[in-house]
Amino acid sequence: MIPDFSGKIHYITDIERNNKMAVITAKAVAELRAKTGCGMMECKKALTEADGNFDEAIKLLREKGLATAAKKADRIAAEGVVDILRDGKTAAMIEVNAETDFVAKNDSFIEFVKGLLRTIIANRPADVEALKAMKFDGTDTTVADTLVEKIATIKENISIRRFLVVEGQLNSYIHGHGTTGVIVKFDTDDATAATPEFTEMSKNVALQVAAMNCEFVNRDAVPASRLEEEKGIIATQIKNDPKNASKPDAIIEKMATGKLGKFYEQVCLADQAYVKDDSMSVAKYVDSVAKELGAKITLVDFFRYEKGEGIQKREDNFAEEIANLVK
Repeated sequence: MIPDFSGKIHYITDIERNNKMAVITAKAVAELRAKTGCGMMECKKALTEADGNFDEAIKLLREKGLATAAKKADRIAAEGVVDILRDGKTAAMIEVNAETDFVAKNDSFIEFVKGLLRTIIANRPADVEALKAMKFDGTDTTVADTLVEKIATIKENISIRRFLVVEGQLNSYIHGHGTTGVIVKFDTDDATAATPEFTEMSKNVALQVAAMNCEFVNRDAVPASRLEEEKGIIATQIKNDPKNASKPDAIIEKMATGKLGKFYEQVCLADQAYVKDDSMSVAKYVDSVAKELGAKITLVDFFRYEKGEGIQKREDNFAEEIANLVK
């Protein structure tokens, strides 16, 4: 209540109090988010609670442990999981990274990853940024804001690195606790795809991809530039052999082409020796199952994620880490 000039006491109503509150603009929310790395809704709540005071809002976010999420974003996250969700003829595979293997096994982290997969299957985002802008599975909160909340709760940097969606006659395999994920795609009819024989065969091919880490599905998938490079290497090796010194280039080239079979066996899934029976190639194994079923089955493609591949892992000096903690 406040006195007016007449000496009467004037009580402030709720309506008047609300009218006196600071107007929280979208620009202010965006600036606070850029400063702290926190979610849009958390920034808006903090500004509202701080009556528009920017510094006070930052303090509130820090007190809640949310502003620390931004600081964690520059820490290397090379652990984590690869996971797959299948829904009929659709499969989604994702890699989500964390800083430690311990967090990667945390139930909250695992459920977050599965929620991301459900969001991807339901909405088919174009890329990671598009995914972050979407509402997280079954909530009104964006994936980006949910990610910030997870970082603040778990207290480690978490990164949604990549994902893909595949459609068709599929099977999949996850190795270990999400260290490697594989999806294999075939061209066949629905009746064949529903048989136990196809399921077993396609699972075995997925296991092959996980174990052997091939580069291409078949010879047709090898880029011409890669093929010419390999032929050049083989030709040079042949020329360097003294017994081939007098052979003309045309003969050398034919010899090099003839030796490409070994290259195909190394890099092409279809040409690789089948790991469970190396007397046949993967292509012949697929053909044998197709013949058994009296059906046509074509190996179309494969997709393989390995956790942390290409990420430079941090090697901490334990003594330095302890020293930094006591500074």
